[in-house]
Amino acid sequence: MKKKKTDRSRPDHYAKKAKKDQYPARSIYKLEEIQKKFKVIRPGDRVLDLGCAPGSWMKYAAGIVGPGGRVVGVDIKDVGDLPRGWPDNVSYFQCDILDMDADVRKSIGDGYNVVLSDMAPSTTGIKNVDAARSYLLSEAALEIAGQLLDPGGCFVAKIFQGGDFEAFIAAVKRQYATRKIFKPQSCRKDSKEIYVIGMGKKQKGNE
Repeated sequence: MKKKKTDRSRPDHYAKKAKKDQYPARSIYKLEEIQKKFKVIRPGDRVLDLGCAPGSWMKYAAGIVGPGGRVVGVDIKDVGDLPRGWPDNVSYFQCDILDMDADVRKSIGDGYNVVLSDMAPSTTGIKNVDAARSYLLSEAALEIAGQLLDPGGCFVAKIFQGGDFEAFIAAVKRQYATRKIFKPQSCRKDSKEIYVIGMGKKQKGNE
């Protein structure tokens, strides 16, 4: 008997809750679960959100870091604006992180405490292809975190489970004191996505 496919065109519980809570997308609750369990973001932190559109993670992170912190987002898509505007501690850039020019990189800066990546590729429906594309994005996020994240910082990245999954886990383990694998309950049941969390970025030379 074939499994019944999930109809993603219909808003589920989390999509309805996001609308009620005034967030652009249901993905907010994935980060909320990660934050409640691992406390990756703290007041006053500088947070870099890779693949930030449509902005739910930026808005949520901005509320945690508060006026003393900063959230910077990057996405290939235009993020747009919230109905009441973005908080003062949020800024974002529209560019491809796989081809980021020097001016944008300079504007983004460094000295971050947290790097988040909820990036996902345009899916084909072919599991191996989608997983490979997801790995490339996750690998790029890990490289950016290696360059811009302060020692002791935290890294969160979504990746589709596939042939390169273990290689990515090993890379995170080399660079962070603690590595966790977590699938939030708010992920869709039929999704292959999972989150890899690195805490305590090691000093260069200690990896």
